[in-house]
Amino acid sequence: MVNYNGRRFVSVKSSENGETSSKTYFTYKQEDDILSATYSGGDVLKGNMIGIVKEDGSIEFTYSHINRKHEIKSGKCSSTPKTLPDGRIQLFERWNGFGMEEAEEESIVEEVSDLVFTPQIIFN
Repeated sequence: MVNYNGRRFVSVKSSENGETSSKTYFTYKQEDDILSATYSGGDVLKGNMIGIVKEDGSIEFTYSHINRKHEIKSGKCSSTPKTLPDGRIQLFERWNGFGMEEAEEESIVEEVSDLVFTPQIIFN
């Protein structure tokens, strides 16, 4: 099983109906097979996810967030992991927003290194 605890991801591909973008960052936490995450950035003001990590590393979860229009969006998603050559994880997501179940969407999030989140100190 993949351990997602403490890993951070960024959206690298979103579908036409998606509200995530390259400015949307996700922080994952995992306890046993329970996954939770927070996300924000771009058109997403604040979001949460909760789900189950399966033995093969795939994830089944629900999500909800508030967008810049102050609308509440929610749905369900299945993510399949792929390990990149440098060891980072890429997740291929198939999701449906509640109320739009007939249209399955696809997106991709990719793990980012801690360097992206480390403040840079500049000495003169």
